[in-house]
Amino acid sequence: MLKIVGYTDRPSVRPGEHLDFKVSCEGGAMEYDTEIVRLICGDDSLQGPGFKAEPVVASVNGRYPGRRQRINVGSFGYVPHGVHISDGAGFTVAALVWPTWLAKKTDQAVIASRTVAPLPGQGWSLLLDAAGHGRFEISNGQRQAAVTNDRPLPERRWSLLIATVQGGTLTLVHRLLRPLPHETELATATATIDFRPAHLVATPVTIAAELEAVEGRRLFTRRHFDGKIESPVICRAVSDATQATIDALADDCHAGWEFALAIDSQRIVDTSGNGHDGILVNLPTRAVTGHNWKGQTLHWSDRPDLYGAIHFHSDDLHDMQWETDFSWTIPQDLKSGIYAARVTCAGGEDFLPFFVLPAKDSAKAPVAFLASTFTFLAYANSHHGYEDPLSEVCYGALLELGPTEQFLKERRDFGISLYDRHRDGSGGVYSSWHRPILNMRPKRALWNFNADLHVVDWLTAIGQKFDVITDDSLHAEGEALLRDYRCVITGSHPEYHSAGMLDAFEAYLQKRGHLMYLGGNGFYWRVATHPDLPGVIEVRRGEAGTRCFELPAGERFHSFTGEFGGLWRSNGRAPQVLVGVGFVAEGFDENSYFVRTAQSFDPRAAFIFEGVGADEKIGDFGVLGGAAGYELDAADPELGTPPHALVLARSVGHSNVFLLTPEEMLAGFPGADAIENRKVRAELVYFETGEGGAVFSTGSITWAASLSHDRYDNNVARITGNVLSRFLDPGPL
Repeated sequence: MLKIVGYTDRPSVRPGEHLDFKVSCEGGAMEYDTEIVRLICGDDSLQGPGFKAEPVVASVNGRYPGRRQRINVGSFGYVPHGVHISDGAGFTVAALVWPTWLAKKTDQAVIASRTVAPLPGQGWSLLLDAAGHGRFEISNGQRQAAVTNDRPLPERRWSLLIATVQGGTLTLVHRLLRPLPHETELATATATIDFRPAHLVATPVTIAAELEAVEGRRLFTRRHFDGKIESPVICRAVSDATQATIDALADDCHAGWEFALAIDSQRIVDTSGNGHDGILVNLPTRAVTGHNWKGQTLHWSDRPDLYGAIHFHSDDLHDMQWETDFSWTIPQDLKSGIYAARVTCAGGEDFLPFFVLPAKDSAKAPVAFLASTFTFLAYANSHHGYEDPLSEVCYGALLELGPTEQFLKERRDFGISLYDRHRDGSGGVYSSWHRPILNMRPKRALWNFNADLHVVDWLTAIGQKFDVITDDSLHAEGEALLRDYRCVITGSHPEYHSAGMLDAFEAYLQKRGHLMYLGGNGFYWRVATHPDLPGVIEVRRGEAGTRCFELPAGERFHSFTGEFGGLWRSNGRAPQVLVGVGFVAEGFDENSYFVRTAQSFDPRAAFIFEGVGADEKIGDFGVLGGAAGYELDAADPELGTPPHALVLARSVGHSNVFLLTPEEMLAGFPGADAIENRKVRAELVYFETGEGGAVFSTGSITWAASLSHDRYDNNVARITGNVLSRFLDPGPL
């Protein structure tokens, strides 16, 4: 078990800005210590250069009282100013439902209005019981009555539930939409109520959960629903619910929420005219097909009326809303870099990373290292390594779960990644910074954040001055963030980008900018963000790409922006256009090396290979065994590699665990592995851009892990250093 964990309120800050730190002592420690450190290298493996961090004198260093902070996981709708129902008056509650996880065998609230004080539980709930039957409950806080249908709802099919309270009778109707020939459309149940329901005035309404407690601004809920809900309504009691339709009920109601409105927001709109608008909590999935969608369109903005549903999950998470333990105003003289608050307690340690950019009006270093914060978010707290049945096949080995993986396996309340499926089997589309991201730490697996510190370590070792910038800041500021730098360097795996980021890179390269792409599988997936949801990204995976799941038809356009999701290649902006190479193959058993091509001897590339022999194996060493590995990129003129680009070196000797990506194959066929297919390779590529700019791409995730070999004196470090020196030279290429 991890004894202490935490997070910051945002990833990127500049000098003079404020940063909040939130900590939870999961092991019950009564106090903990904090120290701000500058991270240089996070690789504490036996093969690596060692963990390196510089202590920072900071006002927040010191000892703090410990506490375990509570988490409320699971999405729901919340209407704070509930619906007035007069004392003793009858009413009807209804909703269209599409349940997705009946096997969890717990009650699931569809719509409810329950008090938490002074009489907890006073009110009513329309729900599914643990066996999947429709159920309606009503209570005056002391006594309760309920009615339950005798037929369970089918999973992943639409049903209409209508509950009515009239006089001393409860009625519950379950109508199956589009029943099969052998199925009965209606199921009706009644029960008597032998007490007078208390009238409900301003009692909050919740959708897809019941309210359990309110602590300040934090809401705690229970009985979370997994699945889609559409058109929930509260109206006057209907005399014959068996004849009612959801549209007729919504025409004359106390409150009716039309989820087809404001799809690109976290608002839910009441169309009754009574002002019962609400909010969504914990990011349920919007822009999903409703009960009337039959393939009429694939884009929700064309026909919002066909997208009147919201998909709620009991493991959705946006913001843990932990209380702030300490805050720090970034000193004006703190140099740009990757920092962390190291928090320790008895038997526990965690690092809370953050990125300090230079002040906007300050002098800039000649080099900027781009931290892939969008990619870190995409993989945040990923479970797919041990939940995907193909993982061991991809690794060619049995899985080993470290402390972080074991913790996350047990604690799904820390949220999922964009590689995971929700517990109901649907794919995750949103990821948030507002939680501890436990696989984005030093001293963890050499992947993404910790692997990228190999580049920071190399830059530090050679004495190169550099600033740190981030994906989120590049998305927000565009090309203006890049223009002061002679060279921009990526990390090992810059996989996720927005349209604005690609535009910024293109503009930068046309203005004498220099880009060193020191990774693989970069510039691959399209990301969307929302101005009202800082620290959150959305990714919609479609029918192409190496992916752990595929979103259903009709749900592949981003809810935040309306943009088509999936691969940038499928959006007409393949990575080969920008950096000359694109993802072609992956494998995770043994990494290999590069050999030079004839084009490496072109005079244009002479500076790259100074001090490197013609027959040297490039990168047949390194922390991860070789400079060519994990995920590989290669040139492809048909996808946009510039015709003047030089393919300088090509990897060889990959095992048959390395397989082509799906988008490289039009059909499944034998020979998709490295043993039989020459397309399985990484390539080093160099080309010039407008007005003296240039791009150098390594085409491999593990390139950076070879930089430190033999105390940074090796041909991978030499080639990388040669390119950097030349890119910093103001003379024309």
